[in-house]
Amino acid sequence: MYFLLFYDYVENAVERRAPLREEHLRLAREAVARGELLMGGAFAEPVDGAVLLFQADDPSVVEAFVRADPYVTAGVVTRWRIRPWTVVVGSLVPPER
Repeated sequence: MYFLLFYDYVENAVERRAPLREEHLRLAREAVARGELLMGGAFAEPVDGAVLLFQADDPSVVEAFVRADPYVTAGVVTRWRIRPWTVVVGSLVPPER
C-alpha cells in the first residue's frame, strides 16, 4: 500500500531547515534502505512544503518517520498529513492478482 506524507513549512523554511538537513536526510535514507520511503522532496518556488511517498502495510510506518523527523520536532513543519494513495497507472502499479 502507498501513502503520501504532506508537509507544510514555515515561511523561512530554507533557512530554518539548514542546521537540521543532514539529520533529516539521514532519517530519509534509512527509510529508503528499509524499502519504506520510495521518494520525497520539497516543493520549489516557493519552498512551502514537501511530499514523501511511502510503501508500507499501514500508516504507522509513516507516523514513526514523522515523530523522528527533526523538521517536525524543530517546527520547520507546521502541519503534516498522511493520505493513502491508490496508484492506477505508471511503474508503481502493483501487478494484478
